Amino acid sequence: MILIIDDDSAIRSSLSFMLKRAGYEVNSAASPDEAMEIVRSVEPQLILMDMNFSLSTSGEEGLTLLKQVKLFRADVPVILITAWGSIDLAVKGMQAGAFDFITKPWNNVVLMQRIETALELRLGKEDDNIEKTSDLFDRSNIIGKSEALMNVLSTVKRIAKTNASVLITGESGTGKELIAEAIHRNSKRSNMPFVKVNLGGISQSLFESEMFGHKKGAFTDAKADRKGRFEMADQGTIFLDEIGELDLSCQVKMLRVLQEQTFEPLGESKPRKIDIRVVSATNANLTEMVSDHTFREDLFYRINLITIHLPALRERREDIPLLVDFFAKKQCKANGFGEVQISADAMTYLSHLPFPGNIRELKNLVDRTILVNDKTNLCAEDFKMQYNGSCTNHNKTDISSQGLTLEEIEKATIISYMEKYHGNISQVAIALGLSRAALYRRLEKYNILLNE
Repeated sequence: MILIIDDDSAIRSSLSFMLKRAGYEVNSAASPDEAMEIVRSVEPQLILMDMNFSLSTSGEEGLTLLKQVKLFRADVPVILITAWGSIDLAVKGMQAGAFDFITKPWNNVVLMQRIETALELRLGKEDDNIEKTSDLFDRSNIIGKSEALMNVLSTVKRIAKTNASVLITGESGTGKELIAEAIHRNSKRSNMPFVKVNLGGISQSLFESEMFGHKKGAFTDAKADRKGRFEMADQGTIFLDEIGELDLSCQVKMLRVLQEQTFEPLGESKPRKIDIRVVSATNANLTEMVSDHTFREDLFYRINLITIHLPALRERREDIPLLVDFFAKKQCKANGFGEVQISADAMTYLSHLPFPGNIRELKNLVDRTILVNDKTNLCAEDFKMQYNGSCTNHNKTDISSQGLTLEEIEKATIISYMEKYHGNISQVAIALGLSRAALYRRLEKYNILLNE
């Protein structure tokens, strides 16, 4: 049963009609007291609740009701209904435990998708064992068997079939794009487009043209009509990488599209409807950014209905041999080389390196070592030459054998590369398999000064 709580009889009637046509059992309440009477006596599958009642236009009555509902029925998903100008109220509701929010006037298709997603996720919690159904789950190019990775894949398997928005977090190089692709491949949209957007690479001035598209003549260089990324992703999945890099003014525009599933190309006044699933990724701490007012809280709640955190490579070291073998075979095949054997001492050496650039850095090291060595057997020394040759150039000991902590090893590795490339941030970032932003964060963390 779905419970509708709203003091407007017209809204209760229209929502009831729509949900009954979709096959749901429906009950409704016109006041908080009536709603709590129903909630105490029966557990709804889902609750649709307006935040404003005639007795209180501030929304405080709605917030109080939400908190009471969550006390009695903590596992029941609640979708809030609010006006666009009251999104801050919806954010407070999300903080109080609401599942999602939708603004008036709503799109019936979008609302039904949100309802179905909430119900699917609630039911999906009953089966989280990926091993039992691994034959039905496509995890192409995701290598490893560690518990940390299997926990991630279990979540991916459970939520892939829904339309839930997903936020993938983790350090640079941990494989966030691969997880986004796995979500799409295992979704109901798998035969539709998967559109990747690196938001860190789009300037504020180009954002609208790139994301929404434009009509011919919309601006000086608009020589022809151009589709934006949202339109390209229609019926499929859009992957918003590095969403933490998005400018505040662009965040407002992004929120409107994700909330209303409509957009207007530059030079066109008629809104276009889209049907997209949103997967975002970031290596930034969005919670801190929200506190610092550099990332909108309403957008934060819109994109992270489900959050998947990817472990750093140092947190899943048992997967390193499998990854090394995978990258070695891939590199040999790509270059027409014969099979290369990796010695046990090489595997041991690689398994103890800090890898601040995570899987990307490991892949670069394996690829580089294979390409510069005309050998069919690679030992630890071959990898050492490529990994920390700069340390020996500066008469330093092998940093992997000093009994240091992982953070001390990571700091020493970064310092050695900074010296090798004379402080060139771009070259150091590439060598370590890090983004420039991730490298700057580590320089700040370890108080490594730049020679500028």
